[in-house]
Amino acid sequence: MNTPDLSTTRYEIEIKLPVADLGAVREKLLARDARPITDPHFESNDLYDQADGGLAKSGRVLRLRRTEDGATLTFKGPARFENGAKTREERETAVSDPNEMERILGALGFERRFRYEKRREEWSLDECVIALDETPIGTFAEVEGDPAAIRRALQHLVLDPADSLPYSYAELYARRRREDPTLPADMLLGDA
Repeated sequence: MNTPDLSTTRYEIEIKLPVADLGAVREKLLARDARPITDPHFESNDLYDQADGGLAKSGRVLRLRRTEDGATLTFKGPARFENGAKTREERETAVSDPNEMERILGALGFERRFRYEKRREEWSLDECVIALDETPIGTFAEVEGDPAAIRRALQHLVLDPADSLPYSYAELYARRRREDPTLPADMLLGDA
């Protein structure tokens, strides 16, 4: 049996915050000479799991993301929290045929359990990637980088790390649905 080479393990370190005004954050990014990485774009994200929910129960995620530029399959390991930031293993690969990937996942016993959509733009600032997200449940900023760089970026953007949320979009939406059971099963943008 092959043992994974942990020296090549990639980690995602990020903070997610609700943001009332993405325009104000965008202005602060421009004032700090942040560099746009992506234009605003639509994303559709499908989360897959085994029939028994084994991945979710263990804190892992298997996601197929589609954008107008292509598709990506992502694995995320269980999250842990250090210095206010969420840290987890992350593995990604480009997918040339997302419909065929869906069939492969199904053949392996995975089912699509949840879909969420958002509009996202990404910026580079202080060795961080800042994603500005518009979702059906609000607007958010995700700041990804090493913890020291994240702290600097938050200071420049005048965002309070105490406002950070430890939840994924799937969990945030599940919590919202518990408050309002009339919401649809998936978190979809109405006019996408």
